[in-house]
Amino acid sequence: METDYSLYLVTDRKDRTEQEFLNIIEESIKGGVTLIQLREKTASTQEFYNIARKVKEITKKYNVPLIINDRIDIALAIDADGVHVGQEDMPTQIARKLIGPNKILGVSAHILEEAKKAKEDGADYLGVGAIFTTSTKNDANDVSIETLKNITKSINIPTVAIGGINLDNAHQLKNTKIAGFSVVSAIMNANNPKVASQKLKEIYKNLD
Repeated sequence: METDYSLYLVTDRKDRTEQEFLNIIEESIKGGVTLIQLREKTASTQEFYNIARKVKEITKKYNVPLIINDRIDIALAIDADGVHVGQEDMPTQIARKLIGPNKILGVSAHILEEAKKAKEDGADYLGVGAIFTTSTKNDANDVSIETLKNITKSINIPTVAIGGINLDNAHQLKNTKIAGFSVVSAIMNANNPKVASQKLKEIYKNLD
């Protein structure tokens, strides 16, 4: 079955109770999120494992793929649907070997060369950004919309745009041929995650 990347939520749990966090994930899926990436940069392994199991219960209920950011051990431990690695994480080729041929493997790319190498090494999709200024990743390299277009034109695996995308600027990604928006704050910090998800999904549908 082909993966739907159109509205890709990357989580951010800070300052929330576990229940608030899980509720946001569930509401966002009800609003149209098609894929969840669980990102836990500061959690201990035990904590990451525990929260990943709970998130997986929700994603499984709605049949939405769960991708684990960076931590292949956690992904394997909870039998997640896939893993996303950055340029500083486990090399793509090794990640593919570890997770096997049937799991989803995403790779972050900022330039065309990185995108080409990721595809050659076994990536199923690319996360390209940061497209707009973002508060959730201070080290994110800015990627121009021109570079994004160049990558989607040159590389024939799905490309998801990430970085500072929200309801006010998402329409600027018109005609970029992206497979979806990857967002953090636009949904995680929304007053109503379900409505925010519905609106973003609507903008994505009208991109081309």
